Parts: sequence; structure tokens; C-alpha cells
Amino acid sequence: MGYKNEFIRFMTECDVLRFGEFTLKSGRKAPYFINAGNYRTGAQLSKLGGFYADCIKANDIPVECLFGPAYKGIPLAVSAAVQLYEKYGIDAGVCFDRKEVKDHGEGGMFVGQQLSDGMKVVIIEDVMTSGKAVKEVYPKVTGEAKVDITGMIITVDRMEKALDTELSAVQQVYKDYGIKVFPIVTIKDIIAAIEDGEVKGREYLDNMRAYLEQYGAN
Repeated sequence: MGYKNEFIRFMTECDVLRFGEFTLKSGRKAPYFINAGNYRTGAQLSKLGGFYADCIKANDIPVECLFGPAYKGIPLAVSAAVQLYEKYGIDAGVCFDRKEVKDHGEGGMFVGQQLSDGMKVVIIEDVMTSGKAVKEVYPKVTGEAKVDITGMIITVDRMEKALDTELSAVQQVYKDYGIKVFPIVTIKDIIAAIEDGEVKGREYLDNMRAYLEQYGAN
């Protein structure tokens, strides 16, 4: 599994991947939780950016610009761009949106790389629960220029169906926008890593499998 197992170990070391019983926003009780807010230091963000870069390279995703939706996506896109250049020599631009249009100075909705027609853009996010970020960002980005969104990178695909559909958030984004979402790892990768002894958590395996059986998307 290469960088995938390394990333799963990294999440546990950063206390981002936790096991137990957690009540999610959906009301479901999950045996694991992913708290991306626990990436707090420069060293952690630098290493995290490297995993985004690994995912882009491993999937051979064409990229000219990394787009980080405000606010969480901004530091992620910056760290990913730095590591994409440091590790693979790919010098991609970085762009992010403002929550409100700036009406003074340079003005506008976007900061960083100017988007242009045909530009190959990869969206950088942490986790995807409902696809809300894409719903907000897609019309902004495509309204600015006729860009080619070649993919979206997230840290973990929970592979879990939403409350109002049998599709997962990842599947729904592809259906609605034609954007392919590439996770660094999936929940099945995490289960396999526990089974193989790469990380601790064997006592939670039965609950994790049962949860995925109940709520997993087809």
C-alpha cells in the first residue's frame, strides 16, 4: 500500500484518526472519527502536503493549479503545492477564494494564480461529508473561467451513503459535476491496515465492518 499505509500511521500519530464511539453530525454512531483540525504544526502540514502530492502523482492527475476552498482548503493547497514541487518537480499555481468579494485594492473573489480557460485545476480538501464545499465552489470557479477540473483530492473517503441517497458524497459529486474525487485512503484501506497490524485498533474491527455494512454506499 506504500504511501497509503504511511498516511494511516501518520493520522494516528497526529491523533487525527481516532477509535471509539462518536456521534456524527448525521446522528449516526461511528466507531471511528477523523478530526483534521488536529494537524497543527508546520512539520505536520508539510508532511500532509506530501501525501496530497503522492496521491496526485500516483493517479497521474494533470495539474496546473491547486485550488483550496476557503478556509480549510487554503493551507492544504499551499502545503500540497510546495510538496508537489519539492518531491516531483511539478510547479503548480495556487488559488483560493474569498468568502466575500473584495471591493478595494486588487478586488475580486480569488487570490493567487489567475484562473484561465482550459487551465487544469485540482481541488484540495480535507474530508468530504456531504459535498457542500463543491456545491459552493464549483459555480465560483467555473464562472471565473472555463477551467478543466481534473480531480479533487481528499484525505479519507468514508465510503458512506448520505442521509437522503444511496450514493456516497464522493459518488454524488461525480454524478452532479463530473468531478472525480481521489482519496489518499479509504475506510477500507484503514480496515486493511488494522488487519495487517500497521496500526492499532484491532478491537474496533468488528464494529467498523458492521458500520460499513449498515451505512456503506454501494
